[in-house]
Amino acid sequence: MALAQLKMDTTAARLADVEIPQGAAWGNAARADAMARVRQMGLSTKRDEYWKYTDPASLTAADAPAAAVFHSDEAPLFDAVDCVKIVFVDGVFDADASDDLSAEGVEVERLADAMATDIHWAKDIYGVLEKRGQTPVERPLAALNTALATDGVVIRVTGKASKPINFVYLHRDETSDAILHNVVKVEAGAALTLLESGPAAARFSKLLEVDVADGGAFNHVRVQGRDHERRAITHCFARIAAESTFKSFTLTFNGVLTRNECILEIVGDDAVAHVAGACLGDGRDFHHDDTVFVTHDAVNCESRQVFKKVLRNGATGVFQGKILVKEGAQKTDGYQISQSLLLDDDSQFLAKPELEIYADDVACSHGSTSGAIDETALFYLRSRGVPMIEARNLLTLSFIAEALDEIEDTDLADELRDRLEGWLSRHS
Repeated sequence: MALAQLKMDTTAARLADVEIPQGAAWGNAARADAMARVRQMGLSTKRDEYWKYTDPASLTAADAPAAAVFHSDEAPLFDAVDCVKIVFVDGVFDADASDDLSAEGVEVERLADAMATDIHWAKDIYGVLEKRGQTPVERPLAALNTALATDGVVIRVTGKASKPINFVYLHRDETSDAILHNVVKVEAGAALTLLESGPAAARFSKLLEVDVADGGAFNHVRVQGRDHERRAITHCFARIAAESTFKSFTLTFNGVLTRNECILEIVGDDAVAHVAGACLGDGRDFHHDDTVFVTHDAVNCESRQVFKKVLRNGATGVFQGKILVKEGAQKTDGYQISQSLLLDDDSQFLAKPELEIYADDVACSHGSTSGAIDETALFYLRSRGVPMIEARNLLTLSFIAEALDEIEDTDLADELRDRLEGWLSRHS
């Protein structure tokens, strides 16, 4: 009873002055349904099973904690990539800074415009995949995003997209509280690469729903970083059909609190779903949480979860990953690995890997390790004249390599390696 009352009190405080945005009938219905689910579930607290390693208080508070804007001389990520750039400033679409939203094989529209239309294809996805992902684990912060988001984009991919779509999130207001909701529909046989980068806001809630039809391909590369004081909660819900491919990679630097949830549902035979990530954390204020749930509900499918965390000076890393193989999902190949490199005795890595299997012809495995720099390898490099700092950086990059290998585009992977080297050099 005490926990239920705590959840209700937290929810009431957060929603006290909140009004649901209005639009077309289908959008209003989706938002109202999501808000009803929020009130029924109650917002997350640290006493919830999947929040015991991460305190959600700053994410559920009525007001966003202030976060100083971080200035950097680094060139924007993915600047050299020929893409369609879509810019959001503190969670608001910036048309002047964005490119023309038209591209071959892709239809792009602002969420607000789609929600003002009586009939729209997004009706079958907006809030639908998020709602499906609430079972068996409740995710009330995702439902809150569905209820309150007023900005974002909807993307319909009708062929092989001629260019990647690049979401650029800029942070300029120290008290900004951004809520974005993006929807992607990949039609049968179509393909899209989606890029994301930037701190976005002092507090950022972002939800991505991706529906990949038969034979479709969705590749996602995201970088979260720069601002040291930002807080973020992100969700990705994906439905993956027969013979389709879903791949997502996230690289995280800096930040007080980052919680990335990825909920994948494989519903078609011979599908592939990979989700991977790496983070570099420095300082006691750094807390990074990856929470992943992959459901296999089809035959002969493959999933991979590969997560690496480099932590030092009291930083905290969390990984919670689950593979659920439903009855009849034979010949499933599920792989999960989470590892941390602890560069001092003050940092910590908290892991909760899980397998739940109801089929008998499967190959599923999970593993989780924590360790320090390999002293033998370090001695080997030092004995050949490599300076100590450079040797440690090389071994750190080698540790992260398996996660970076999950990126489909080698040029993008090389750019992220360069950024990693720069971060390590600055923090040596």
